[in-house]
Amino acid sequence: MQERLRGAVLIADDFGTLRTVAGVDVGFEEAGAVTRAAVVVLSFPALAPLAHALARRPTGFPYVPGFLSFREVPAILDALALLPAPPDLLICDGQGIAHPRRFGIACHLGLLSGLPSIGCAKSLLVGRHPPVPAERGARVPLSHHGEQVGWALRTRTGTRPVYVSPGHRVGLDTAADLVMACVTRYRLPETTRYAHNLASHGVIKG
Repeated sequence: MQERLRGAVLIADDFGTLRTVAGVDVGFEEAGAVTRAAVVVLSFPALAPLAHALARRPTGFPYVPGFLSFREVPAILDALALLPAPPDLLICDGQGIAHPRRFGIACHLGLLSGLPSIGCAKSLLVGRHPPVPAERGARVPLSHHGEQVGWALRTRTGTRPVYVSPGHRVGLDTAADLVMACVTRYRLPETTRYAHNLASHGVIKG
């Protein structure tokens, strides 16, 4: 299915003025039997919380590396449906095209929701990159099998880079620019921080 659907993914800027950006994150309850998905919508570029939603559903797919979206996306779609209005952009805590089959969770979610999406992952799944310069905002290409699939991006001096890749309807360069626009004083973008706090602790700040 990933091989079939990846042909529909658009890796180019295909959106208008961004006024809102949303972070999505997923946690689990009852020893993994229940999936809990959080979506937090922020204003852009001010990054002030505007809306949020939390959805739960029985977990319908096991944990299998490389197939995270089949486990998490159904609950995320439930949460998105609870929002008063769809966001202009999604930033996922996971991979976009920096994936063995170029179809990470940001691609899958973007394609099913129709929304522009970006993957911003804390760890490397595939590919290699040269050393990332130490200064905030430095980026180097992330390549896999001779193809650039994203960026290793230093969001904060003195911290490990994050791995940014387009999901759907966002180009390579724009993906890194937008993630940096959502970073304040932390390693992770505010979208991810807010969504993680909601998914893990039931609050949107912290």
